[in-house]
Amino acid sequence: MTLKLCNELNCKAGASGKNGKCIAHGGGKRCNELDCKKFAQGKSDKCIAHGGGKRCNEPDCKASAEGKTDKCVAHGGGKRCSEPDCKASAIGKTDKCVAHGGGNRCNELGCHSSARGKTDKCVAHGGGKRCNELECKVSAIGKSDKCIAHGGGKRCNEPDCKASARGNSEKCIAHGGGKRCNEPDCKASAQGKTDKCKAHGGGNRCNELECKASAIGKTGKCVAHGGGSRCNEQGCKASARGNSEKCVAHGGGTRCSYPDCKSSAQGKSDKCRTHGGGKRCNEPDCKKGADGKSDKCIAHGGGSRCNEPDCKASARGNSGKCVAHGGGTRCSYPDCKSSAQGKSDKCIAHGGGTRCLNCKDWPDSRSGSSKYDGYCATCFKRIFPNDERSKVIYTHTKEIMVRNVINLNFEGFIHDKPLYTENCDCTHRRRIDHRKLICNTILAVETDEFGHRGYDQKDEEIRYDDLYMIHSGKWIFIRFNPDDNISKVDIDDKLDKLIETIENCIDRIENDENTELLEIYKLYC
Repeated sequence: MTLKLCNELNCKAGASGKNGKCIAHGGGKRCNELDCKKFAQGKSDKCIAHGGGKRCNEPDCKASAEGKTDKCVAHGGGKRCSEPDCKASAIGKTDKCVAHGGGNRCNELGCHSSARGKTDKCVAHGGGKRCNELECKVSAIGKSDKCIAHGGGKRCNEPDCKASARGNSEKCIAHGGGKRCNEPDCKASAQGKTDKCKAHGGGNRCNELECKASAIGKTGKCVAHGGGSRCNEQGCKASARGNSEKCVAHGGGTRCSYPDCKSSAQGKSDKCRTHGGGKRCNEPDCKKGADGKSDKCIAHGGGSRCNEPDCKASARGNSGKCVAHGGGTRCSYPDCKSSAQGKSDKCIAHGGGTRCLNCKDWPDSRSGSSKYDGYCATCFKRIFPNDERSKVIYTHTKEIMVRNVINLNFEGFIHDKPLYTENCDCTHRRRIDHRKLICNTILAVETDEFGHRGYDQKDEEIRYDDLYMIHSGKWIFIRFNPDDNISKVDIDDKLDKLIETIENCIDRIENDENTELLEIYKLYC
């Protein structure tokens, strides 16, 4: 008897039924469901998907029985994997399940994953059905045309919950779906093929020696050791956040929804910590953020504490110490033991922390204060004299006037900064209003507000001796009185005379004409 072949061009399959076609090309009996073009199974008028053919004999199971068995794949029907103790179904014409290499494999070089659907790629390399959302390259889930993120697959049945249901449950992870951690009283989700959550050691672990943290993604490392996707900013080694390619510092992850705020949103909220996001302190009427894994802010005892005996202050950074006991980042200035401020590596005295918006580029810049909108108190009072806050700020206004005149006409002067001793145990830190080191001479300008009439003459002599101990070179002092308590000269004329005197002193120093160790010029004193 001659086998009748399918009449489709180049098709060598046998024809089925009276239309001269093979089953693949529409031959044989078709499913009678509306718009269904699949082949009807056995003596029924339905395809497998619509209930045709032999069904699984397990109670309440409506799936199709596989092969010559009376069971569906889920209940043990069909050909099984030949690996010892493996109960999974063998795939295709192989005698292995997917996990043991059965079925079609991905054709990407070095990839051993299973090819999906009618493609020759695994999911990771683009195989199987893809999400139909614009520009989305993720795999579509189940019978939907969407990935999990765009609503594909089975959803959680909790009211108003749009998350994906996990495993055979009808709940998302947050509502208890999927496999749970088997540690007593732990309600977290078990990770991967383990029976533990991440906190109890489940899932892949970091492969660094003695590291017990969880490995991220398909890497063998935790975040601290370089696992997971990294920030794509040049030279940045931090972890990228969320679906972005940036770390938190470079704008990655969810941002705070407060207008004009560029900080990172905390936890599951849409706000940064400053604007109320993240976990809050549970002390009554406290609106600060809870620190670390505690329910308290730092002020109320949250976060890690200093490990010094009887110290209750907060430990800083990864140190076990508070700032007073040496914890946190220290000032990078040589021999300075003070704490570095903010994101800088300097203490306030050496230029660290947030600087005043006005004088930040001056040699003697001061710290800016949020109380004064980022300005130091002195600059704020000068720039915004009519502000209510300026009315309660005391400043040496005439000293500032002299400073501004000096800055306008000369470079290199240091204003109102202590002159420290070095390489000895001397304790005095004498402060000079305005000074500049020229060759081996310090030119010092002292603004004698109110004629320094309250100063003790003996103490002034001791002060000169102390300063000479700090700098054993030459000194020139210009004592300038801007007030009219002695002289009736107009202040503008006084300032012109001051500039002229400073210029003259600088010329004498540069020409090595100042031969005395100490010279004192008094202007209007």
